Amino acid sequence: MSTVPTRPRRARTRALVGAAAAVAAVSLAACSSDPGSTGAEAATGGATAVDPGPRTTYPLALDNCGTKVTFQAAPDRVVTIKSSTTEMMLALGLGDHVVGSAFLDGPLPDALKTAAAGNEAITKPMAAQVPGSEAVLALQPDLVYAGWESNVTAQGAGARPTLAKLGVNTYVSPSACQEKAYQPDPLTFDDVFAEISEVGKVFDVQGRAAALVAEQKEQLAAVPQDGSGHTALWWSSGNGTPYVGAGIGAPAMIMKTVGLKNVAADVPMTWTPLSWEKIIAADPDVIVLVDASWNTAQAKIDYLESNGATKNLQAVKHHRYVVLPFASTEAGVRNVDAATTIAADLKKLDWS
Repeated sequence: MSTVPTRPRRARTRALVGAAAAVAAVSLAACSSDPGSTGAEAATGGATAVDPGPRTTYPLALDNCGTKVTFQAAPDRVVTIKSSTTEMMLALGLGDHVVGSAFLDGPLPDALKTAAAGNEAITKPMAAQVPGSEAVLALQPDLVYAGWESNVTAQGAGARPTLAKLGVNTYVSPSACQEKAYQPDPLTFDDVFAEISEVGKVFDVQGRAAALVAEQKEQLAAVPQDGSGHTALWWSSGNGTPYVGAGIGAPAMIMKTVGLKNVAADVPMTWTPLSWEKIIAADPDVIVLVDASWNTAQAKIDYLESNGATKNLQAVKHHRYVVLPFASTEAGVRNVDAATTIAADLKKLDWS
């Protein structure tokens, strides 16, 4: 078990109390297409105070993807890697703890931009991809919060045992665990909510975490299953061989939530390469297109509609596309909003 020494805490004022804490707890709801969302109301000061919840007892020992980690106190200086972890910190009102961020997958949603405003550690990421260990250690973090296990290796921000010896704890999003005993199979929204709760416990903000989970559960319960059993392809990236949502990860979870049948559901992976031959044979009714700066949704549409084989797919002929930003498609606080978006957009498609 790696016990990380307590690092002197930097002096700062905890501003997120009362109504501001409520803003953090419900901020993701402002992304929703639901006109009844309370996020905007909270942002204007209309929310009530959030119950602070139980206090965390330290030292706190966790088994994180098979690595034993112990927190002697709430982490104070955090480096986040991937959008999912940065957005988790912001959604829980913990943005002031972030001293460096990296490998962000796209812009923040509007609901979190205010929480990030003024924090250049988030608005000006330290690296476009995984930062090296020297750059990470230069920020004197007491925690590296990673979206993928591969982010905390000797080739990345540093191997977990090495960082622990240097006084830096590590925490990997549990949804990204690769060991069979720890990998969610399949991922469910309960797994996503469990991470919110666990991060809340690590940082001693369990009340905020509980409020955020409650808000997301309420929004999730309102998502209609209007997919009506239609088949769907989730195209994340790639052209030569598309990289698609497979049977056990966030794409599968989101598609199931809205009632779509995933054409790659039989592949027991989170994402997988899938040949065009198999896609053409499946002839999906709708295609979910993941939009990223390096592989845009429009580029995917252009390919589908110009390729002799794919332009005859039912989804392509009827322009049945649903577009999601990349950062909302990995397990995290934006998955409920992704499901809400798909459900709303399915209603607008031509099913004739």
